[in-house]
Amino acid sequence: MRPEIAELTARARPAEALPDAMPPPARWQQKRPGEPLGNAHYLARQSGFESNARTYPRKLPIAIRRAEGIHVEDADGRLYIDCLAGAGALTLGHYHPVVVEAVQRAVADGVPWQTLDLTTPVKDAFVEELFGSLPKAFTESARIQFCGPSGADAIEAAIKLVKTATGRRSVLAFHGAYHGMTHGALGLTGETGPKLAVAGLMAEVHFLPFPYAYRCPFNLGGEATWQASIAYIERLLDDTNSGIAPPAGMILEAVQGEGGVIPAPDQWLREIRRITREREIPLIIDEVQTGVGRTGLMYAFEHAGILPDVLVLSKAVGGGLPLSALVYRESLNLWQPGAHAGTFRGNQLAMAAGAATLRYVKEQRLDRHADAMGRRLLAHLQRIRQDSPQLGDVRGRGLMVGAEVVDLRAEADRLGARPPCREVARRIQRECLDRGMIIELGGRQGSVARFLPPLTVTENDIDRIAGIFGEAVRAAG
Repeated sequence: MRPEIAELTARARPAEALPDAMPPPARWQQKRPGEPLGNAHYLARQSGFESNARTYPRKLPIAIRRAEGIHVEDADGRLYIDCLAGAGALTLGHYHPVVVEAVQRAVADGVPWQTLDLTTPVKDAFVEELFGSLPKAFTESARIQFCGPSGADAIEAAIKLVKTATGRRSVLAFHGAYHGMTHGALGLTGETGPKLAVAGLMAEVHFLPFPYAYRCPFNLGGEATWQASIAYIERLLDDTNSGIAPPAGMILEAVQGEGGVIPAPDQWLREIRRITREREIPLIIDEVQTGVGRTGLMYAFEHAGILPDVLVLSKAVGGGLPLSALVYRESLNLWQPGAHAGTFRGNQLAMAAGAATLRYVKEQRLDRHADAMGRRLLAHLQRIRQDSPQLGDVRGRGLMVGAEVVDLRAEADRLGARPPCREVARRIQRECLDRGMIIELGGRQGSVARFLPPLTVTENDIDRIAGIFGEAVRAAG
């Protein structure tokens, strides 16, 4: 256990001292007229007309009626703490006054809702805020490309950019990665399940070992995990018989999210940057989920003191509204007009909301707050883990935290890790829901309980989140 986590664990309040759930906003105290229909009604209708590919309602069977701050209310009138927060997109929570004001002002001013890639004062102001939130050494010679509103579309654009700039075709990705569900992005994603039914995904994608110390791919553990990963990658790239053509780029997440909340060690990232720079391989860092303060700094790559060649952004950068963009080194700017396009790349309301969010996060230093609240949550989870061996590992960075659930019926490997346990993880998720908290699952076999609350979460909120989770773990068995 890290010393600072051990100290916080010792100071964490026991479960019986945790505060009651925060009351809902005053304007929620009374039911709206004409709203007698509950969760069952809307879920039945959804299952009758929505695609079989729907996911969240299968694990979280609720219909959300309204939301504010860190709370959502379902159609039965039940209140939940939202630790999913739009998969991390709602940095300031639901309906934060700063975001609401920015959107209302844009509407009142009559700004166009969509402008393709025509420029506007709103767009110009957004770019100023975004570039001002990034290291100056990166932005002083950077370009920005607005993409379709999903992070996956920005991933597609990033791959097209580096292939165009280098004239090469192979791409390096990592075990456990998640980059989206479009055709090319899915080819870069580690999880094999969604790939099995889709033939002909992006060719020449080569997967490398990510430094996942708890399940070390080299069966070493500790710092030896990242050191072995670096040695493997460096030798692979220098081996003319490796079978891998010179890469067009390498793509990674500084903290793997859907892959199980796995932070890459800072030294590993620095070595990756050295390797790619020495071999002139553009380094793409996917900060779709980690960007805008989530990990305790404005951007996760800053923990290691490195700079990417291409930065992929979405989710929080639009203030919770649909927006995605690439920021990249000007030397890569070799594609031609129309090389990447999309109708909804000019979402003005999202740019207004995003600029307001970026400004607020910087002014209020919510990145530092996320670091403090994340450490507090980790301390609580470490304490819960001491009495709950089904939690094999607890980890995270800032307010991106995970607890890996393991199968106690199976033997541990030589490093002490047992196999993941999807069944118990799902029971924990459902027990959390029954107690008024929404969490997501990820990682190997969906066995990692993930926490992505808004960065505005308070100490009392964190204590309540941990208290509910501890009760759910005990109830799930």
